[in-house]
Amino acid sequence: MIESAKRLEQVQTYYFAKKLKEIAELNTQGKEVINLGIGSPDLTPPKEVSQALIDGLDTEKAHQYQSYYGLAELRGAFAGLYNKFFNVQAEADSEILPLIGSKEGIMHIAMSFLNEGDEVLVPNPGYPAYKMTTLLAGGKVRYFDLEEANNWLPNLKKLESSDLSKVKLMWVNYPNMPTGAKATIHFFEQLVAFGLRNNILICHDNPYAFILNDKPISILEIPGAKETALELFSLSKGFNMAGWRVGAVISHHNYIDAIIKFKSNMDSGMFKPVQLAATKALGLEQSWFDSLNEIYTQRRIQAWKIFDLLDIAYKKEAAGLFVWGKVPRENARYWSDLILDKAGVFITPGFIFGNKGAQYLRISLCSTTEIFDQALDRINQI
Repeated sequence: MIESAKRLEQVQTYYFAKKLKEIAELNTQGKEVINLGIGSPDLTPPKEVSQALIDGLDTEKAHQYQSYYGLAELRGAFAGLYNKFFNVQAEADSEILPLIGSKEGIMHIAMSFLNEGDEVLVPNPGYPAYKMTTLLAGGKVRYFDLEEANNWLPNLKKLESSDLSKVKLMWVNYPNMPTGAKATIHFFEQLVAFGLRNNILICHDNPYAFILNDKPISILEIPGAKETALELFSLSKGFNMAGWRVGAVISHHNYIDAIIKFKSNMDSGMFKPVQLAATKALGLEQSWFDSLNEIYTQRRIQAWKIFDLLDIAYKKEAAGLFVWGKVPRENARYWSDLILDKAGVFITPGFIFGNKGAQYLRISLCSTTEIFDQALDRINQI
């Protein structure tokens, strides 16, 4: 057999890819596992968005290759959302690049800016893709710890007291996954200043902006942010369009130009009807997010009940699509395995996000209240 590339020796198969396979095997054995681990929205997009997809099938050139830059209507819709909800002015033609999902964008950014040996500041705990894309691009991962005592925000003073001369990128993500912590405008001001002083590209991943978050903000609201920062936005969570694979990166045109060099050699434009439907979604009013969050509020209460039953501590003011809780003893992996084995309920162990998450469990809100009731009943019988 031909050997795989050496770059793959540095990375692992995504945890959830393996775990979902394990759960599927348990289900074939009759286990009927309740999965509270994956952040894949079970709700549907608005009907008018789905209808726009259907209508788009009959539009001119719908089934041909599309522009690498995305439809002008879609770029304009992203610009409109940023102006309406974040008061950010972004040039649709030069500062916005639609993506086939923001996870794709994370890889594009790594490949567009990292040279061999460049260091990347990666949060611990944090989304595993930040680490894996860094390694695949030939960069070096340099973790910075997020602490609950500091509301899961990076200690910028501590970072700046270290040697940052080889650091090229820094990944941040607020509302934070997995912790649910929220940033403030004041913190983003400090972060932009940090990036400017140290010549670091701040990469802010912002897919949870509208989920259980009273005050959505963008790092691009800060004056001068586009000189040192870019932001990824996704329709997966806030519009229930995870499988549609639609996102965007927004920043200074020089950064967008660099990313398009890689992207245009990596993939093609999105299916036109999907872009037209995404355009419709991005034009929705606040009432859409309000109705969505009413559902997630009820589900979150059920998740809290599970953690209360297990004597796991959590913060009610957290935002996003998950509830993050600290186990009282042992470690979270032990608890996750125990609950799966004894109750047939899967809850994500925090170690997969870094060793700073080893004492935490994460419950996804992507299940109905009825499923949460079933999970609570099962766990209560352990």
